[in-house]
Amino acid sequence: MSINKNKLFFASCLALTVTAMTFAIRAGILSQLGRDFSLTDAELGWINAMAFLGFPVATMIGGVLYNLVGAKKLILMAFFGHLLGVVLTIAAEGFWGLLISSFCIGFANGSVEAGCNPLVANLYQNNKTAMLNKFHVWFPGGIVVGALVSKLMTDLGLDWTLQIAVMLLPTALYGYLVLQQDFPREEQATTSTTNNLAALVSPLFLFMALCMTLTATSELGTQQWIERILGAAGASPMLIMAMITGVMAVGRYFAGPVVKKFNAEGVLLYSAVATSIGIYSMSLSTGGMLYVSALVFALGVTYFWPTMLGFVAENIPQAGAVGLSVMGGIGMFAVSIWNPVIGRWIDQARETALARSAGPEEAELIAGQATLQNLGVFPLVCILAFVALNIYMHKTRNSDATHPDHSAESTGLGSNKI
Repeated sequence: MSINKNKLFFASCLALTVTAMTFAIRAGILSQLGRDFSLTDAELGWINAMAFLGFPVATMIGGVLYNLVGAKKLILMAFFGHLLGVVLTIAAEGFWGLLISSFCIGFANGSVEAGCNPLVANLYQNNKTAMLNKFHVWFPGGIVVGALVSKLMTDLGLDWTLQIAVMLLPTALYGYLVLQQDFPREEQATTSTTNNLAALVSPLFLFMALCMTLTATSELGTQQWIERILGAAGASPMLIMAMITGVMAVGRYFAGPVVKKFNAEGVLLYSAVATSIGIYSMSLSTGGMLYVSALVFALGVTYFWPTMLGFVAENIPQAGAVGLSVMGGIGMFAVSIWNPVIGRWIDQARETALARSAGPEEAELIAGQATLQNLGVFPLVCILAFVALNIYMHKTRNSDATHPDHSAESTGLGSNKI
């Protein structure tokens, strides 16, 4: 069996690019969907929620199946899910059709994470956090591509169905590449699903899973609604999306030295602080200042997702593929729960503004700013959580240095407490 790490990594990155394009393009066409199908923001929230719900369903199933069927079959499952989701979206005739197609795309996106995250960790045993960051370059990278494609096609007056259809080409390409490659076997020490599941009830893992709900909502809850939140603030939401994700891509590509210098928990604390400042600043900004505020937000959320996964891969290795899949699934499940809530925040804030005699444009601006202020609570809580994590990890490393025979406790399987 000939394993080509570079081709496998490239195929994984391309699959993640498609995942990201689904987020960007669907975010870019929300207003068109609302107009064409007469949908409220709350209904659009439920449609968004299905994409985020399909993701954790796939990661939970995929995490358990990974040890049995391997990464290749999971990524091929993603390929067929993306094809089905795109076709059903184009054929949708209303709310329910969009709801079902969104779930299919979300399921495909989750299958990519379930297959590719443990695959990358397995391919690069000695550099997991850095390579997971480098792999996750292509989530913001794909959003840049999707955001620019969506803006260009919208500016040209092209129908939203054509924007969705664009995703068929990269989907077909990554499916072909996966079919052509041999995949490695998972390390025997981490292939026991029973051992993986046992690691999920460790205090450290449970704490990180809770934090994942906050970091994912801070990042994705804000970005998925960016067109609705910032549409009346005097700047181009899709250009802001492209800028945010461009910064994220560059930051993740060069994450290795940053993680090495500050450790994963230090990077997470920095991310929470910068994200809080960015969201708060965006809630007060209009016009050109929005780009500055969005830049701060981007510098914050850059490392959230891959560093959360990298922390678990390195500090709780017994969780294996199941642990990485559960982490991703929990993050997306949280976003799926909050999406309808975010939609209601927008609807309610708009109604309140209109009741106070605000004009339609002013009401949209007020609604977006009020929603950002609500979203800003999530990274604020993360700051407190990651301060505690840094203190805990500092004590653990000092204890391991003093008592090397106790180093196994740092994996989070014993009686570790936060």
